[in-house]
Amino acid sequence: MKQKSFKGFTIIELLVVVSIIALLIGILLPAIGKARDQAKLTQSKTNLRNLGTAHATYASEWNDRQITFVDDNISRYGADQTSAYAAYEEALGMEHPGMVLGWGHVTEGHVSNGNLWGYWMRHPGNQGMCEPIGFPGYSQAHFEGFGSFRMANCRQFSQYVSGKFYDPVFYAPKDKAAWTAIEECLDNPAEFCDAGGPSDCYWTSYCLSPAAMFSPDVMRNERDGGWQSPYAINGGFRSPSMSQAQYPQLKTHMIEHHWLQGARAECNPAWVEGTFNGCEPYYFNASRDSTPMSLFYDGHIEPIGVQEAMKSSARNYAQTHEQGFGFHLWHRFTPFQGTDPEQAGSGWPEGGYFMDMIYDGGSSYDAITSFHILTTDGILGRDKTGG
Repeated sequence: MKQKSFKGFTIIELLVVVSIIALLIGILLPAIGKARDQAKLTQSKTNLRNLGTAHATYASEWNDRQITFVDDNISRYGADQTSAYAAYEEALGMEHPGMVLGWGHVTEGHVSNGNLWGYWMRHPGNQGMCEPIGFPGYSQAHFEGFGSFRMANCRQFSQYVSGKFYDPVFYAPKDKAAWTAIEECLDNPAEFCDAGGPSDCYWTSYCLSPAAMFSPDVMRNERDGGWQSPYAINGGFRSPSMSQAQYPQLKTHMIEHHWLQGARAECNPAWVEGTFNGCEPYYFNASRDSTPMSLFYDGHIEPIGVQEAMKSSARNYAQTHEQGFGFHLWHRFTPFQGTDPEQAGSGWPEGGYFMDMIYDGGSSYDAITSFHILTTDGILGRDKTGG
């Protein structure tokens, strides 16, 4: 009986097959990566769209007002945080309302349903929480550059979304540091879950425009008198209405606060202690390659790049300079600007919004912008030009 013979693969044939498979993987992986990246970008747009709807709902219930956490007239009570909040409590017999995070839930017996988590303003260390942003010299040091613009997931606003502080809509899909920190709280049914952060909470991935949360008089341009302390103006903290946006299609309302698009690094080593389990991500203005997804005041959503913002600002300066005065789209003469005597009065952004902690930096400041944060003229201004 004749036996059948089976021919096996030769080494060369196997190598050819392996090479073809490796080639296919090499071709497909980048495409898969790009598709995954695009899906996350689309989800971030969806998040911002939902948050935009929540802002519109809030405005419809509050006579077109933007979300605010501070008394419009707090500046009438004092010339700085410490004196104003103390005088407020003395005059009204109650402390200024604080930032409320939400009702707690029973977890391992140490948090009860009766616990309402929040930051109370009687504690001097919390008084900057409810103000849009803390300016150097007018705010306690640990609140300089921080404020309610970073905490849109507080109960005062989250009730217009889902009622939860740690709702996924508040966190961009690419924000790895934030997602790692909040993971244990995502399935918690309570409004707020104690995640054990450095301040008992982890801020949302998206930030409001603090410049647009003040009265426009605070961030006015040089021709009209320049930056003014909100404590020096009656109604300096008065929240503008949504319809006051003079360039709604060009003024950013909310953006991804961290450098997520085109990021080449995640944790910023310039920070001694980071918010998210020791990691403080680079911020959106850390690099020319940063292109944060943004919600504009007219409701549309698109990415706005750091390079685009810088070019728009330079273009605006050139145009206004021809008219006899010149100013950039973001304010260069606030207390955030540094105190280098060689640069005094030059408008050189030595400080800006944490611009001494950027990725593209050093003495050249490759990324030179504090758009969205220090927008000139506040809600009346713009963060990009139309051209």
